[in-house]
Amino acid sequence: QVQLVESGGGLVQPGGSLRLSCAASGLTFNNYIMSWNRQAPGKERELVASISRGGDITNYASSMKGRSTISRDDAKNSVYLQMNSLKPEDTAVYYCGASLWNGVPDYWGQGTQVTVSS
Repeated sequence: QVQLVESGGGLVQPGGSLRLSCAASGLTFNNYIMSWNRQAPGKERELVASISRGGDITNYASSMKGRSTISRDDAKNSVYLQMNSLKPEDTAVYYCGASLWNGVPDYWGQGTQVTVSS
């Protein structure tokens, strides 16, 4: 049974930082493209960042480029998202995704809430 478990969300002030983690189990982790996605209230889920198998290629949404870094540790079956200079509009539920091929993830985590507010 595949499980993706996110952690690290919370309440942070504007300008602050958070590091999200996603621990995967039940799949051959290094076979998967990993991504972080988010969904704000009343909006569709959107891609935040993705990282290729092996970690040599990363891709960021324009809204997060320069403010976030995605990384992976295949030895720990984990993917991370470091977010800096957070803005209120970054408030959303953040989901980890695992994809065998580019496109909609085959597996999703349960999500972790990020709230940016003073």
